[in-house]
Amino acid sequence: MENEWIGNKIRLEPLELIHVEGLSLAAAGNQKLFQWTAVPQGIEALAEYVKSALEQRDAGTGLPFVIIGNEDGAIKGSTRFWNMTYWPWPSDTPEFGRTAPDVCEIGHTWLTASSIKTGINTEIKFLMLKYAFEYWKVWRVNFTTDVRNLQSRAAIERLGAKFEGLIRAERMGADFTIRDSARFSILLSEWTEVKARLQRYMESY
Repeated sequence: MENEWIGNKIRLEPLELIHVEGLSLAAAGNQKLFQWTAVPQGIEALAEYVKSALEQRDAGTGLPFVIIGNEDGAIKGSTRFWNMTYWPWPSDTPEFGRTAPDVCEIGHTWLTASSIKTGINTEIKFLMLKYAFEYWKVWRVNFTTDVRNLQSRAAIERLGAKFEGLIRAERMGADFTIRDSARFSILLSEWTEVKARLQRYMESY
């Protein structure tokens, strides 16, 4: 399983409290970059952020990671699976007894300024989507972003995710206003095409 999370540029390691200091360094001074993404600043705030992510993990609804550069070993940011949903399959279906999630979301992704437009985000999404579709065999992976975050929306569409619409007043935004969210998804039936697309992108970096 460990090899599933190693790419050419980065590796994904399970998020733990020992990563708080490194995350604090990675997040420092990037408030403008995180305008639409909730990224805490400082040791105490990030410790609470990590504890919340670990609570999701322990509940079986999330799987958080820290993003580490292969070349320098530095923390580049964080990401996670979350909103992991398990369907109640009847006993007379082939899926009965399934323990993996049926649907999940990839989100809470943030990177240092120096990691933007380097191919790191593409590699992260490739590793996570590959795991979700080929190991868990989920039926769909969701992506949700602030409707005002045009950069994030463009990056999600570039992956090959389909725009499904806007969800009005969906949650509190990073700026503490009530935000509308843009929803995207990739289906299991679309994964082969999306996988080839991401592999082409990664070859160009």
